[in-house]
This record gives sequence, C-alpha cells and structure tokens, in this order.
Amino acid sequence: MSARHFINDPTALVNAALQSVTYTNPSVALDAENKILYRRPVGDRSNNRDEHQVSLISGGGAGHEPSFAAMVGAGLLSAAVSGTIFASPSAEQVRKAIMGRVDTGRGALVVVMNYTGDILNFGMAVEKAKAAGLDVDMVVVADDVGVGRTKGGKVGRRGIAGTVLVQKIAGALAAQGRSLQEVAKVARLVANNLVSVGASLEHVHVPGRAPPDPKSKDGLGFDEVEVGMGIHNEPGSGRAKVQLPELVKTMLSQLLDQSDADRAFLNINSNEVVLLVNNLGGVSPLELGGITAEVVGQLGAQWGIRPVRVLSGTYMTSLNGLGFSISLLNVVNTDIGGPSMIQLLDDPCEATGWAAPIRKETWEAKNEATRDDNTALGGETKSSGLNINAEPMKEALTAGLQAVISVEPDVTRYDTVVGDGDCGIGLKRGAEGILNHLSKTKLTGDVILDLANIVSVVEMDMDGTSGAIYSIFLNALVHSLKTFAPGDATDVKIWTGALKQSCEALSKYTPARPGDRTLVDALYPFVEVLGKTGDLKKAAEASRDAALGTKGMKASLGRTVYIGGSGYEEVPDPGAWGLACFFLGLAGLMPSEEGWDTI
Repeated sequence: MSARHFINDPTALVNAALQSVTYTNPSVALDAENKILYRRPVGDRSNNRDEHQVSLISGGGAGHEPSFAAMVGAGLLSAAVSGTIFASPSAEQVRKAIMGRVDTGRGALVVVMNYTGDILNFGMAVEKAKAAGLDVDMVVVADDVGVGRTKGGKVGRRGIAGTVLVQKIAGALAAQGRSLQEVAKVARLVANNLVSVGASLEHVHVPGRAPPDPKSKDGLGFDEVEVGMGIHNEPGSGRAKVQLPELVKTMLSQLLDQSDADRAFLNINSNEVVLLVNNLGGVSPLELGGITAEVVGQLGAQWGIRPVRVLSGTYMTSLNGLGFSISLLNVVNTDIGGPSMIQLLDDPCEATGWAAPIRKETWEAKNEATRDDNTALGGETKSSGLNINAEPMKEALTAGLQAVISVEPDVTRYDTVVGDGDCGIGLKRGAEGILNHLSKTKLTGDVILDLANIVSVVEMDMDGTSGAIYSIFLNALVHSLKTFAPGDATDVKIWTGALKQSCEALSKYTPARPGDRTLVDALYPFVEVLGKTGDLKKAAEASRDAALGTKGMKASLGRTVYIGGSGYEEVPDPGAWGLACFFLGLAGLMPSEEGWDTI
C-alpha cells in the first residue's frame, strides 16, 4: 500500500468505484464492460417514468466523483459513461449508453463538458445515434473563467463544477415529461448563464503513476495557491501567496468584474442567483464551511448579491484535490411556460451524488432488473463492390502500423514535453490492435468492408482525443467511399475525393486546422499532395515535412494550450508526427538512425 493511495491500480479503482454506486442506490445498474451506470428498468414498466421522459446522459473521465456516476437516478441523469482517470470514454461506450441502456422514445439529451476528447467522443456517438434514426441533442458546458479569452483561444472555456447545475435542472425538467426541445433549450440557457472558477493548493496525483518530483518547477510552493486551476491539474490565471479573504476576492472578481474584458463572460444581472461552493476532493467539510461563509459574506458586502440558494459540498472533484471552486448561476426566465430554474433545482431526485435521500419504497422494491439487450447497438457493413488486391493492401497497412509502433518512444517523449505523455501509448495501442485484427482476419479486398472492420478496432482500442479524431475520420471515410462504390479501389481519385470529404466531416467536430499544431497539420498536406500528384510517396513526404514544421509552432488547441511553457519550441507535435510516420510506412518508408530510407 502506498502512502498516497489505498488502491494503486487505476483500472481496478475505477471499476470498483462504479460498482459501489449500485450498492448505495438500488435503482442503478452497471454495464461493467462499457463503464455505463444507468437507471434500472421497472419490472412491469407501467410506472417507469423513463419511458415517458427524455433520457439525460452525461459522463467524462473518472476522477471527478461524485460526478458523473453518482448523479444517475430519478430526477437527474438516466445514464453516465466513465472513461479511465482524467480520460474521456470512447465513442463506442457512449453510443452503447444512448442506444442500449436508456429509453429513447422521447429522445435523449447528452450533456458534456468542454474538453476536446469529451466533445469528439460524445459527438461521434450522438451522430451515430442520429444516423440510426434516434432523436438526440447535445449541450456543451463551458463555465470556467480561470482561463481567459486570450489564453483559451479556439479551445474556449473549460467545463467544471457548474455542469452539475445544468444536469440537475435539465434532469428535473425531463422527469416532468417535457419535450427534448424544451429540455435542451433550458439546459443551454443554464449553461449560458453560468460562470465558475477554482483554486487549489497543490496538484493531485493519479494512482498508478510515478510520484511527482517535489523539486519540479511545476510544483506549488508550500505557501502558494493556483488560481483558476482546472480539474485535470491544468494551470489557471496564475499563482499567489494570499490568505483566504484575498483569494476569494480575486476569484469573485474574475467571476463578476465586467471591466475585465478577458473574463467578463457573463453579466450577473438577475435578482436571483444560485451559489455553488464545490469541494475538489481534499478539503475537509469544516474548512469548506469556512470557505462558504467567506464567499457568501463577500458576495453580499462587495457585490450586493444575496444568493437565493447556496449549495456547498462535494459535487465534482479532481481526485483528492486540495482546493475548491465557486459557481454562480444567473437565474433567468426559462420561457417554456412552466417551472422556473429554482423550482427545478429544488425538485427532489434520487441520486447519491446530489445528497438526496433515497425513498424507502425504492429500497424495499429490491429491483434487480438490468438491461442486457444489445440488438440496438449497431449493424453489419455490407459488401460494396469497391475492390482492391487484398494482399498488397495488407502489406502496406502492416508497414504503416509498424512504423507507428517503432516511433512510440519518440512520440511519448514529445508528448511528455508538451502534453500528458499518453499520445504515443495510445497510437501504439491502436496500431497493435489493428495488427492483431489483420493477423486473425483475412481481408476481403472490399475496401469499405475491410475498413469498417478496422474502424471497430480503433473505436475499442484507442481512447482519449486521438482515438476520437481517428474514429470520426475513419467512419467518415467509410461513408465517403460508399459514394464511389462499386469500382476499382486503386483509382487515386476515389481516395483523394473520399479523404477530402472525411476532412470536411472531421472539421465539424474540431476547430483544428493547419497551423494549430495538431495531427491535422500532418493530415491535410498528405491529402492535398495526394490529390495533386497521385503519388503516395510524395504525399507521405509532405506529411512528414509538415509534421516536422510544427516544431516551434505555438499550439492553438489541445492540452498544450493550458500547459504553456516553451516545450513547443523543442519538439514537433506528437500527434502530427505519429500520423506522418504511418503515412511514411504506408508509402514504403521506415525510420532509421540515418533518416527515412526506402524499404
């Protein structure tokens, strides 16, 4: 046992924590394979309110408990999907939640925080559900003012603890039988009238990872506080050596000062304001009470705000983060001819994360029903007639995937400098998964059928932002190739046309463009040069040159934006380099100590 954690295996920890929710709330069941917590169906279904209401689905990386898992219950979430610690769940997990673990007769609303991986994975699942004929909408919450407009750039504000207010109000409205359009409208209204900011005395440590270096320049001093720290250890607006009154004054100023052009995201002008003081996980209830008193006191004395509701407790954590966040909701008219935001916030629910009591009737029902029907989770891709010689295709794919695996140490090292260090491992995991698939499955030569099978491997084996981007792009590529079928798949024009359409599809889910220092910097040149020349080798070399050109390029998107520093001057973008290596391998080039040589 470590001095830091009772459970050091992160996988076992997440699985056990999810299972525990079913012990504390008997109305909730767990799909352990997909890390989905969902409301159990009622036996005779005659009084199952879920069938007569919009289903509300949310989720994200583990480590933020009680969000999102313990927010599942009557009057709140219908289902929550969990990733690994601080990593978004895969699109496949989310898709199964939407299409197989909740009722969708009245539609479903997905609420997600503004993090790239979450938006991409949840977004792809939403699009797949729509394609299957379901009525699904998605609301993105971006309430954090800790990173201002200038630093946030295209990424925008992060989603933090205020998200639970969106979930609670939307969940209560859904439970009253309102339409998807009304629930989505009010959820967006709450999200647009919400601001939050956090502060922490130290970074948190993720179980299973090496302990942080106490001498690291990234570590906080004993008397320092990080103002605006994100829920994944991302830095905020700066560090300070202040006592609580001055800290709260700074945080409230960032939330309310309209003269701060970089952070004046919301003008609190309502007569009714809701205050949420959230424990990031490591603050004692005693100390959180003192913090809450300070916040309420300053709101009244300095800003003339007397909240109509004060919520203080643990709603969204950063593991055992030694910090807190403040959220303010500007209560406005919902314009739906019904309950107000306050009434919806007060509405009872049965979710242990909201600290609402579970009715004795629920306990005594001893409901053990589960959802095991997988018939709605997808169909098979049919033969298309767009064919190619299978053996050369397999050899080229194998070479490209082996190239990705061979450069994993470099990609990991680059991502350690400018990211969170998992890019190389994620790419390697995906490449190994596809190679394993190729070793067990004989390719048919039908490129659409073969590619669709590979996409399934990518969706299951790659998580995080890269996995979502590759999954969206490859799904779009399958769809685009279908517009050309049947025919000869050796025609370069077919591939360039389909690749361009796939780039356009990807652009709907990410603002990344060449020059933003992402894998897109390696993707677009490859597609462009392939279209102009029809030469795979020249296209791969263009991708390589563009990837190398990201060295010294300041990031506009991704976690690098929050990390900052000068690391971007030292290494190329990890994702761009990994993709370029795949293209080079695909074209018959492999890395060596002397450079890139023809095989």
